[in-house]
Amino acid sequence: MTYKMVCTVKDNQVVLTLPPDLRNKKEVTIFIDDQVDTRLLKLEALKMASTDQLFLADIQEVQLDFDSIDHETI
Repeated sequence: MTYKMVCTVKDNQVVLTLPPDLRNKKEVTIFIDDQVDTRLLKLEALKMASTDQLFLADIQEVQLDFDSIDHETI
């Protein structure tokens, strides 16, 4: 059984009330996803991509591939 809950961190602690289906369980597995840091890492990767010569060359190649059909009409 899988549940997804978003919990607030207060004083470096998380208090979690389990759903009734898990009342008599002896053990559960908790996955922690640090959403703030993940977003910052993705934004940093986007910034790096904007100056990466290989990435920019790939984008230019894709643009050239589509230039010939961009002006077509249905």
